[in-house]
Amino acid sequence: MSRIPSKAEILDWISANPTLTSKRDIAKAFGIKGSDRIDLKRMLKELETEGHLEKRKKSYGDPERLPPVSVLLVRAPDGDGDLFAQPLEWHGDGVEPIVLIMTGAKDPALGAGDKILARLTLVQDQDYNYEARLIRRIGSNPKRVLGIFRKRSEGGRIVPIDKSGSSEWIVADDATLDARDGELVEAEQAGPKGRMGLPRARIVDRLGDPSAPKAVSLIAIHQHGIPDNFPDAVVAEADKAQPMELKGRTDLRDMPLVTIDPSDARDHDDACYAHADDDPSNPGGHIVWVAIADVAAYVRPGTALDREARKRGNSSYFPDRVVPMLPDSLSGDLCSLHEGVPRPCIAVRMQLDTEGNKIAHHFERALMRSAASLHYAEVQEAIDGAPNDRTGPLLDTVIKPLYAAYAALKTARAARQPLELDLPERKIILDDNGKVRSINFRDRLDAHRLIEEFMVLANVAAAETLIAKRAPQLFRVHEEPAPEKLDALRETASAAGLTLAKGQVLQTRHLNALLNAAAGTDDAELINISTLRSMTQAYYGIENFGHFGLALRNYAHFTSPIRRYADLIVHRALVTSHGWGKDGLDPAEVDQLEQTATHISETERRSMMAERDTTDRYLAAFLSERVGNEFTGRINGIARFGAFVKLDETGADGLVPVRSLGREFFHFDADSSTLKGSDTGLIIAIGQQVTVRLTEATPVTGGLQLELLTIDDKPLPRGGSRSPAGRSGGKRKQVKAKRKIDKIKRKLVRKRH
Repeated sequence: MSRIPSKAEILDWISANPTLTSKRDIAKAFGIKGSDRIDLKRMLKELETEGHLEKRKKSYGDPERLPPVSVLLVRAPDGDGDLFAQPLEWHGDGVEPIVLIMTGAKDPALGAGDKILARLTLVQDQDYNYEARLIRRIGSNPKRVLGIFRKRSEGGRIVPIDKSGSSEWIVADDATLDARDGELVEAEQAGPKGRMGLPRARIVDRLGDPSAPKAVSLIAIHQHGIPDNFPDAVVAEADKAQPMELKGRTDLRDMPLVTIDPSDARDHDDACYAHADDDPSNPGGHIVWVAIADVAAYVRPGTALDREARKRGNSSYFPDRVVPMLPDSLSGDLCSLHEGVPRPCIAVRMQLDTEGNKIAHHFERALMRSAASLHYAEVQEAIDGAPNDRTGPLLDTVIKPLYAAYAALKTARAARQPLELDLPERKIILDDNGKVRSINFRDRLDAHRLIEEFMVLANVAAAETLIAKRAPQLFRVHEEPAPEKLDALRETASAAGLTLAKGQVLQTRHLNALLNAAAGTDDAELINISTLRSMTQAYYGIENFGHFGLALRNYAHFTSPIRRYADLIVHRALVTSHGWGKDGLDPAEVDQLEQTATHISETERRSMMAERDTTDRYLAAFLSERVGNEFTGRINGIARFGAFVKLDETGADGLVPVRSLGREFFHFDADSSTLKGSDTGLIIAIGQQVTVRLTEATPVTGGLQLELLTIDDKPLPRGGSRSPAGRSGGKRKQVKAKRKIDKIKRKLVRKRH
């Protein structure tokens, strides 16, 4: 009979041999054979139950997890040639997890002692705990280029698609990755300049046809001038960053703060926690904590990191990639509030009364440890009665108190009446090749609204605190609509038989009344879109003009410093005004705050345009295989040259050119936003339900052309002849059409008065 080791001996073995922790390895180490393996299995199970070990598929380790983006130290290859790595940011008390590096064909060779930034995936049924995919080797930052490959007898050249690309790049014959002539490729610098002074490159990704879906976002990034490569100095600064310690911070590591994000989120910059207020003077009240990643601790004024973050202004999000404001080692690791890992934060404690009104708040610079990284759907399922293994233990202590506080905030929101637009958000789903698999509309859950309300509340608290301390800051400003935009909205509403109040100071409750009146009708989407179009563009400014859409007097962006430079400025202002350290706003920053506000407002619009263009191109690529198919939609715009239609199925916008509407001439009436046929008297107006045929889809431009088949379920009438005889009959129809348009105008006039 084999000697069964004690629990202490097993734990000592696992600690000393982190790569040999499977049950088979442990049995071999202690000479356990045959039926004695049953006793070993029982003992391992007891250690797991007691919390000393966690069974990670076929191996055992400490229950805590590594962040999804981590810095690793590469070890020497083992006997089988596999590369394992030591996680340099391991905070667990137990056995260090085992990480296997999964090398790709395009990855550079790695050796023992290399420090890398990698994306980790927890694995099952293996003798290791994580698989690591290389992001980059720390200390290396080769310049990258996107361009068209032109094949030559020996290798070839890359012609950058970016207009600012100063020269072509030479590609050696063994560095082409078998790219074909005319393909869009991504390459990185591969050594010093070659002949004729041109830089050398090696191709790292073939994107195929420049008009193919996989190339769409990259083209938009370069066309709009969004920086997507970090300079060497910026990467070097980020790589030097170290985890923050508790010194000088409030210890919130035992508070069960949780992050709630989309399931595919790559970074987590906000966490929250709520509980009932035990203050007897506030019966039925709530305490809400919101903790935000302390990016200011890592990105100091005047550094290369700071200059690059300001230059970018914000992160840009596309269906297949993110162009971050900060390097991965910060945005995906040290600044991200990953589960079970200590992270620096700036937290605000807010006291709410029973009706959700904020009656007090204060800020802390702290160190936290997220209790869980949750996603919206699982949180919603938990509160709806179907918790999973992750949300079940948190349901009573964390999730229910969050929803209780949210219920109070909904009462306050109803009294405040922010603008309640109902516009479905599209989500483009891609396959592994970058091709559009489907176009879905995102669900709007109470879990989404809960986080939104908590973030709005924290943003208000930040603005109010800095106002009270007379500190310079950046406000998020949303001014009320211009009079001419409101007049256009009133005309649209009147044409739909609805009314928007006039002759009084416009408030969001007036617009909500219009939206509620349209809800459930055929005109609901039209009224929502028209209301959105009447709004001014929000911007950043040093003067506080309030936020019209949110119906708030004081508002600043505080909750997303990983992806917005404005929030970083607000964090620094809080640091300075509270005397928390020397990493707050410096005098030079304060002097150029107005220029910073203008610049980051422009970078925000730049990202929005690039994201919109990318969406249009993906939609066009998706629909290019359905040219000739019929779709239903609604007219959402009229111009002299045609009518714009939003398709019901995908939300894509297409144009019905006026030249495709038949042989007759169409008159454009700007006052009524209509097109009217000179022969048939056909009226084409915003809001009409239509059936169209897709005649053209151009992925390169994102353009869709449509043929109009029916309007309000009626087929299009035939246009009249161009002959004099035809014009005679057409004249009578023109008169009838004019009477119809005049009737619409008279109706509008009556509605206005």
